[in-house]
Amino acid sequence: MQDKEDSIPIISKTKLKAEADAMQAIGKKLVDLPKDKLLKLNLPEALFEAVIEAKRITANGAIRRQMQYLGRLMRDIDPAPIVDQLQRWEGKHNEENARFHGMERWRTRLLSDAQAVSEFLMRYPQADSQQLRTLIRNVQREEAANKPPKSSRELFKLIREIVESKETEVEGEIDGNDVSSTT
Repeated sequence: MQDKEDSIPIISKTKLKAEADAMQAIGKKLVDLPKDKLLKLNLPEALFEAVIEAKRITANGAIRRQMQYLGRLMRDIDPAPIVDQLQRWEGKHNEENARFHGMERWRTRLLSDAQAVSEFLMRYPQADSQQLRTLIRNVQREEAANKPPKSSRELFKLIREIVESKETEVEGEIDGNDVSSTT
């Protein structure tokens, strides 16, 4: 009997509290997610319903109790897949923002620097130079006449299509190389 008690690791109250707080933090992230993303996580039914209930609650004390309940439910499941998916979504969001800002910088450079058009066409040879130059001229005319930025939006849309088609092309090449290297 003595041997069994010695083999059970003793966990301090501090460590238990830290783990409970970590589970509550994950629960808080779940509550902040939109419903469509919650559905993609395939949460256990009790946890899903508790998260939906937490979204509905407005009283501070009730929210705190619901978060503690979420933390308790989280302890009964393996949180690793949920945490992995949340991190992927957060990373994708950051990547998406960086891509978006890069495209905005291209639009700004194309409108302000004549050399930028040549650089853009060298980097993205699949781009239609005539269409690009026409949109740039239209944007400059609209800005001079204080008109709504219709052509500016069209220019951004064109830049996004060109950049995304290049990224898709590069991903296809990478996937093709991966297939040939594993065979």
